Amino acid sequence: MTFNDTMKTAVEAALAGEWDQSHRIVQEYSDPTANRIHAVLHKIEGDEWNSRYWYKRSAGAQYEDFSDPRAELHAILAELS
Repeated sequence: MTFNDTMKTAVEAALAGEWDQSHRIVQEYSDPTANRIHAVLHKIEGDEWNSRYWYKRSAGAQYEDFSDPRAELHAILAELS
């Protein structure tokens, strides 16, 4: 499985409400894409401080870019395709 496929799996899990599964996947990587997904997961969780921390480790994405985490997950999925 490629890195992009792994990240797609993480995003799809998050969209399906499988937060823990998605979190387990992304925390194995330190890539900016994984960090962004990680940030979105903490946004969903309601942990703004932790979410902002992971956004800082992503490549240019910011907490304020999307008010709807699901929309952001769909955007990430499109970028990975």
